[in-house]
Amino acid sequence: MQSWSPLLLLLFSFGTQAAERIISLSPGSTELLYAAGLGDKLIAASDYSDYPPAARELERVSSYNSINIERIIALDPDLIVAWKSGGQGKSLNRLKELGFTLYYSDASTLDEIAVRIEELSEFAVDKKTGQTNAASFRRQLAQLKQKYHTNRSVPYFYQLGQKPMYTVTEGHWPSEIFSICGGTNIFHNSPVAYPQINTEQVIVRQPEVIFTSVAKTSVQAMWQPWKAMIPAVKKGYIWSLNPDWLNRPTPRSLKAIEEVCQHFLQTSDSTP
Repeated sequence: MQSWSPLLLLLFSFGTQAAERIISLSPGSTELLYAAGLGDKLIAASDYSDYPPAARELERVSSYNSINIERIIALDPDLIVAWKSGGQGKSLNRLKELGFTLYYSDASTLDEIAVRIEELSEFAVDKKTGQTNAASFRRQLAQLKQKYHTNRSVPYFYQLGQKPMYTVTEGHWPSEIFSICGGTNIFHNSPVAYPQINTEQVIVRQPEVIFTSVAKTSVQAMWQPWKAMIPAVKKGYIWSLNPDWLNRPTPRSLKAIEEVCQHFLQTSDSTP
C-alpha cells in the first residue's frame, strides 16, 4: 500500500499552480528538480549544482551558508526549493517573510527520495516525468535491497573530515545506505547526529571497514600509525566514496548503494 506524505495529499486535494521560474538553493534540490521534470524551469541554483550537466550553466545565487537575497528578489521566482537543514535558516525565513513560496526537499531516508520527486512533480505542467522517475527509483531500490541482502554484520566507520574529525550516527543520512549492505555503524548509539570524534574512540570500536568521501591517500596516511590496532587499516579496507552519490539524497543514491555494497563484498568471500 502506497504511503503519501501530508504535503502530497494536500497538493492532490487542492491542486497547485505549475511553477515557471524556479530557484534551487542546494545541489541535491537541483537534482531532484530535474528528476521531477522541472529542469527547464530552473533560472538559478546554488554553488556545486553540477548534475545533470545542464545545471552547470545556471546562475549561482547561494552557497552552503549564504543566500543572495537581493538577487533572488530581482529574479522573482514563483518557487524556491531548499534544504531546511542546510544552515541557511535565517535567510530562508527572510525569503518566506518576503512572500516567496518555499518547498523543503530534505530527505532523511531512501524512501523519501521518491516522495520528494512526486511532490515536486506536482509543480510541473506534465507530471508524468516525475511520477515515472519516482516509480523507477522505488523499483531499483527494491532490486538492490534484494541483490545485496545479507545476514552478515560488518562494523564500519564513516569518516567525515580529519582535523576535526566527524562521523554520522545511525538514523541520519547516509547511514541507511551502509545498512543495506550489511554495515553496522560503530557510532550507532551516539546521542548526536554528526558527532566530533577522536582517534581513540575509533580504535576502541575496532571497525573492519573505514569509508570516507575525501581523498583515500590522506586517510590511509592518517591511520597508518595504528595499523596493528585497527582491523580495517591492517587489512587495507579503507575506501573513498563518491561524495555526490553518497551525501546527496537523490536518484544517484542508488549508485552509492552499488558502490558501498561492492566494497563490503570485498571483505568476505560470501555472496549477498
